[in-house]
Amino acid sequence: MSLVVAGMVAIDNVRTPDADHSELLGGSAAYASLAASLFTEPVYLVSIVGQDFPQRHFDTLSNQGVDLSAVEQAEGQSFTWSGEYSSDLNVRSTTALGLGVFENWTPKIPAQVTATTGCVVLANMSPRDQHQILDLCPDACFTIADTMEHWITGERALLDQLLRRIDLLILNESEAQLFTGSNNTIRAGEQLARAGSRWVVVKLGEYGSLLFGREGELFRCGAYPLRQAVDPTGAGDCFLGGLAGYLDGQAVEEPTSDDLRQAMMRGAVAASFTCEAFSTRGVEQADRVAIDDRVRQFVSIHSTV
Repeated sequence: MSLVVAGMVAIDNVRTPDADHSELLGGSAAYASLAASLFTEPVYLVSIVGQDFPQRHFDTLSNQGVDLSAVEQAEGQSFTWSGEYSSDLNVRSTTALGLGVFENWTPKIPAQVTATTGCVVLANMSPRDQHQILDLCPDACFTIADTMEHWITGERALLDQLLRRIDLLILNESEAQLFTGSNNTIRAGEQLARAGSRWVVVKLGEYGSLLFGREGELFRCGAYPLRQAVDPTGAGDCFLGGLAGYLDGQAVEEPTSDDLRQAMMRGAVAASFTCEAFSTRGVEQADRVAIDDRVRQFVSIHSTV
């Protein structure tokens, strides 16, 4: 079975108090597909880029085992994002944003990909596009969707419909509270778990994540402990990709809470590599020995709690 990751692929410009980098590989689906490729194959990336998209970014993705046969290149500019972090890397601001060719994208997936689809990851993009991807993958065994504040406030009806079509919703703490109108994260997670999808994961940044199940399941996963973070851009997307990649690699079609706990730990490990370098470079440099070592350490930490 194949893993499909659909969403934005971008050109990023990132500034931190210590460095300033431009024309980086970015986008939620790029990060998620690279993280998923640490744990499973094949990983098919579904997206669109413009004629300005650097060849080196295509090479990065393909060299890491991401299949690009469903990535369309169209006339126009690629999705671009520019952001700046404060001395507290948990705080960032968007300084420029250009949708480019992504604004009018109609997703397309080759038949040979949908014929073998196991898990589908709907990375951050409009609910309209997420619905279209699901329509193209009717035989998917397990579906995961991410979202953001813009869609919660601007396309709520479509997002509510999406919840009834997916198995797992992933969003961060402020988004969960906005979605439900609750300022208590536990109540927000429980409410979302009853709203449609079987499972909900609420990301807590450097404090880890929470899993909620429709039957009252609750689990807290910490973040992998890092001594230094360089660039947290894409960490949440890599958490998503690592989680999905683990489930796909284990051929889990209907995961239990125990399966998802293990998957969340792999997601946390994938996110840790991301934070150690700009753009996707940390994930690119992660080899099997380093991945297995961090997974062992992380599982050990949680097994002693």
